[in-house]
Amino acid sequence: MTTPLVVVHRDATLLAQAVAARIITVIVDAQAARSEASIVLTGGGIGGATLRELAQSPARFAIDWPRLTVWWGDERYLPKGHPDRNETQARAALLDTIDVDPARVHAMPASDDAGGDDLDAAAERYAAELAAAASPEDHAATPSFDLLLLGVGPDGHVASLFPEAPALYDDRSVIPVRGAPKPPPTRLSLSLATINTAREVWLLAAGEEKAAAARLALSGAGATAIPAAGVHGRVATRWLLDRAAASRLPGELARPASP
Repeated sequence: MTTPLVVVHRDATLLAQAVAARIITVIVDAQAARSEASIVLTGGGIGGATLRELAQSPARFAIDWPRLTVWWGDERYLPKGHPDRNETQARAALLDTIDVDPARVHAMPASDDAGGDDLDAAAERYAAELAAAASPEDHAATPSFDLLLLGVGPDGHVASLFPEAPALYDDRSVIPVRGAPKPPPTRLSLSLATINTAREVWLLAAGEEKAAAARLALSGAGATAIPAAGVHGRVATRWLLDRAAASRLPGELARPASP
């Protein structure tokens, strides 16, 4: 289990710019080592802002986009192209503007796919995609993601794993989520076990409404009460916050970013 590193940026705009720059570095380094890389995207305000900054960064050309594999950490179970789907937002912010290989973009199933009335089957289909992409020599059910991004909700939820929810006890790689406390109630999510297989996990939060969740998650809360507390990358775990989201952290944790 890696010790979380907390980095605080002045505001949400600088946070998104800094995360975009960090993403480029991680992907370029992974591609230099293995000629390819993988990333798991998140939705939400700061997630979308980060992708827009990435699309505008001159350094984006350092990435070999056709050699990047894209996954999602969760998805609202809505029709394909619905504006509230994380996939739709990511395509508008970044993916439709770059030379990504469509075969390497693994969107979670939509509610209007064939068999879309069966949420459990949809979760199984995405789990099968993950398993097919896993390295045979690792004998794993999922690929070893280079980078996994997560937004953090005011209640401490990550992906579509909400406090006290049954999904937190589900060890399948992809979980069908019903009765989520924020709309829409029906979703798909990677499990905590799958999230924690990533080499690096970054938790992104901006705004005063995230401050209590950040403090609890970084102060020893349990994952059942604060799911973000149960997230750890295999190599690195980073909490990337703006000052408002970090405003309730103990002084020794709230390390400002270098100028």
